[in-house]
Formats: sequence, C-alpha cells, structure tokens
Amino acid sequence: MKNDVIIAGIGQTTVGEHWETSLRELAHFAMQAAMLDAGGLRPQALFVGNMLAPNLSRQAHLGALLADFSGLAGIDAATIEAAGASGGAALRQGYLAIKSGMVDVALVIGVEKFTDAIGSSVEAALATTSDSDFEAVQGMTPTAQAAMLMRRYLHEFNVPADGLAGFALTAHANGASNKNAMFQKAIKLETYQKAEMVSEPLNMFDMAPNADGSAALVLTRRELLPTGFSHPLVRIAGSASASDRLALHDRRDPLWFEAVQLSTGKALKQAGITLDQISLFEYHDAYSIYAALSLEAIGFTRRGQGWKLAQDGVIALNGKIPCATLGGLKARGNPGGATGVYQAVEAAMQLRGQAGANQIAGAQFALIQSLGGPASTAVSHILELME
Repeated sequence: MKNDVIIAGIGQTTVGEHWETSLRELAHFAMQAAMLDAGGLRPQALFVGNMLAPNLSRQAHLGALLADFSGLAGIDAATIEAAGASGGAALRQGYLAIKSGMVDVALVIGVEKFTDAIGSSVEAALATTSDSDFEAVQGMTPTAQAAMLMRRYLHEFNVPADGLAGFALTAHANGASNKNAMFQKAIKLETYQKAEMVSEPLNMFDMAPNADGSAALVLTRRELLPTGFSHPLVRIAGSASASDRLALHDRRDPLWFEAVQLSTGKALKQAGITLDQISLFEYHDAYSIYAALSLEAIGFTRRGQGWKLAQDGVIALNGKIPCATLGGLKARGNPGGATGVYQAVEAAMQLRGQAGANQIAGAQFALIQSLGGPASTAVSHILELME
C-alpha cells in the first residue's frame, strides 16, 4: 500500500529501578538499540514520549536533550505528553510524519525515570495528570480514582472481591519469561487474595508498579528500508486517538471508557479488519479495572463481563484473546510515558516471531492501546505482519 509505515527497528531497556542511570542515558540505550536493529537508518525526526520528567527529573525540553546526547543534533525533535498515553501519542506522531511523506525516517522514544524522586513527590507528580482544580486539589490520586471505579464495578455487576485476580495472574505468568520485565515470577490466586490493600478494594496486585525504562522504534516506508533488511515486515495498519472528559465526575458513565471505544473503532476501520481478526491485545493494565473496562469498551465482551475473560483464561497466551503477552504493565512494570512504546516493541516482537517462550503462533494482527488516566486519552494502534 502507498506510504506503508514500517517498524524497521526496535529497542528497549529492562524495566526496574535504574538508580545509577540518568534519564538521558536510559533513553540513549534504547535509541541506539533501535537504530542498530533498523540497519543503521538515521532518523530525520525524533518524537519523545514522556509524562513526568519536568516534575520528577527536573528536565523539560527532552527532544533537544536526547537528540544531542545521542549524536542526532540538528534533527526535528519534540516531546509529546498525554499522561500515561504519552508513548502511544508519540508513536502516533511518528506514524503521521511518515505517512504524510514529510519525514522519511522517524525515531520514537518513550522514557520515564521514576527513581529521580521518592515518596510523596511522586504521588504529587502523578496527580498532575488528573483535573488539578477539581480532583487533585482535593487529594485525589490516580490510585484512588481506580479504586473508586473498581468499587463501583464490583457493586454494579455483582463481581466477587477477587473477581479481577485473573488479570494479575495472567500478567505475572507471562512476565516470568520476559527478561526485560520488572517481575519475572508467576503468582497464585492465594497470593492475590492475601495481598495488602492499597486503596480498598484495590490491592497491590491490582496496580502496576511505577518503574524506570525506555523503549524505542524506528519508523520508515517500505521502499526506504536498507539493502539486506532481514526482519519480517511489520506495518502500522491503523492509528487513532480519542479523548474523554478529564474529570471522572463529569462523565455520563464512569464505567464506560468511551475514548477506548472510539479510538479502537477508528483504528480497526483504517486497518480494514474486524475485531475477531486480532491475534493479541496489549492493553493498558495500569490497574486491573482498566483492563476489564477496556475489554468491554472495545467489544470483546458485554458490559460487566470483562473480568470473566481473565477468570476463564480467555486472555491467556493460549486463549482466544491473548493479552499482556510479555507481562503487561503489571509484571513488566509501568514506565509512565514509555509504556505505549514498550507495547509496540512487544507487539512487533510477537509479529516478527521473536517472543520466545511467549510466542503467539500465527500472530497476524496486534492491537495495542495506551491510556492517559482513566481513559481520558486512548491511543490505539494496529500492527500487521506483512506477507
């Protein structure tokens, strides 16, 4: 197809606590790995996905900083911020740049460094992603938001207290084989049931750990791939973004992620496929409740039934809709603004056949979706393995 956008290179760092590594160094490692993987293609534009560097790392203007530090000074470079969807939004900007023909090679980097701050300063920074005047000022945190949604969900749909456990169990089972994951150990249901409450009814296994990490992609058009390019071709077949009201109390129905529905529908239409053709889904499981609500809004199941897909093994690696195939945010870790780029790297690995023990046989289409807050922003991409 004309102007097909190809993922030519991928790179990532391990997700965890990188106390000894600076923000710029962390990004540099993934950027260099992606460019090497792309056969040395040199980008003309750099799109940086980041959420909290000005707050946590006291560093804004990441485009210029990372271009300079990585030997790319002089190229077009900018930072894209959309809370937890920042990485997905940066990928979308890279996609649009290539698709338009204005850029031949783009480098997309997602990076976050949570360990540049500790304690209450991290919570204060995270609260800036909500409505400052009407939520954060009252002491509302993202975790408290998710707990409110989970409590309402359990009540409204008569879900047992441990009904969402399947999301954590699936993520940790898949993360056990991911060498870049923060947690590489499966857990049992009893472990979930005994876990400490963080914000009732949400326990420590219902939320992804904030962590440091960076992931990168090199995008180009098919005809511009270097001679001898040997990777299976993965193209971005669909890209869409949608927004909802920022404050939960302004929404008609807090338990319906409208932005998720809209962005997925647009991406599917662009790709020219239906939902049943999706081979795997990398959802944004910053909280278990977000995974359940996303599955419902997309249309994988009816309202109030998303939790059953995890409980019944439908989202397992060998299930009908494999999700969080390399651990998701819960086991791989949640590197804030880098999350959406990690999802793209992991989905590309699946389509290339490079996912090792977690490989989904015959994977053809991957849906990836990153959320800003409780789906105040939803960015969806469909990746396709080309013939």
